[in-house]
Amino acid sequence: MPYVNIKLAGSVTKEQKAQIAKEFTETLERVAHKPKSYTYITFEEVAYEDWAIGGKLLSE
Repeated sequence: MPYVNIKLAGSVTKEQKAQIAKEFTETLERVAHKPKSYTYITFEEVAYEDWAIGGKLLSE
């Protein structure tokens, strides 16, 4: 059973989440031969001030 956790800086719309989930699920089905009904996906939206790259917050 694939479990995919997607962390994003900022937020995305419900429609964007639906498209991302569809494409990840289809990829797992096509490449790994995992049934769609076995694929679980969660989204975590992280505030820009709670995410840093290269020692700098994304909110800077």
